[in-house]
Amino acid sequence: MEENKVIADCKLVIIGGSAGSLHALMQILPELPQIYSFAIVLVLHRKNTDEETLEELIRLKSTVNVNVVEDKVPLLPGFIYVAPSNYHLLFEKNDTLSLDTSEKVNYSRPSIDVSFESASEVYKQQLVGILLSGSNADGTQGLNMIKSFGGTIVVQDPESAEMPFMPNNAIANCNPDYVLNNQGIIEFITSINNQE
Repeated sequence: MEENKVIADCKLVIIGGSAGSLHALMQILPELPQIYSFAIVLVLHRKNTDEETLEELIRLKSTVNVNVVEDKVPLLPGFIYVAPSNYHLLFEKNDTLSLDTSEKVNYSRPSIDVSFESASEVYKQQLVGILLSGSNADGTQGLNMIKSFGGTIVVQDPESAEMPFMPNNAIANCNPDYVLNNQGIIEFITSINNQE
């Protein structure tokens, strides 16, 4: 694990999670200050029938403004975006988001790996990937790709995760830059914001 890695000019913090990750986010999001120079994208495994219930909950709990994701919507700094149910979320080189209905990956759409990999190709070293609680292996391959492009990868401390399988799998197969509990994740994201 690299200590005190300098993150310069962060454009995107992408957070992936599955079972138990919403509980972590409900502790993290209310504590985040307003962000200015980067966007936060949440890619969570969710039911196809979820519609915008998750977005509404995050909007209520967060001090950061939430933008609804539609195909070709611009990715703007200072906002949270939530991957919609039943679509893979992809990133375009012109700072827009696109939606894809190709087959499920790791039994999921949206897939964390698909979004992490797409974001890594666009944002490279300006990307931070954070993987939270979950009960399958989704996210590990994407974290490795973020790291290979020079981005920073963070994994929730399995001891603080409701479902530790996903973080444990990432730690065993990635070499994350940071392993942090919820409070550590809050402080980490806040520190990136303060570097701008």
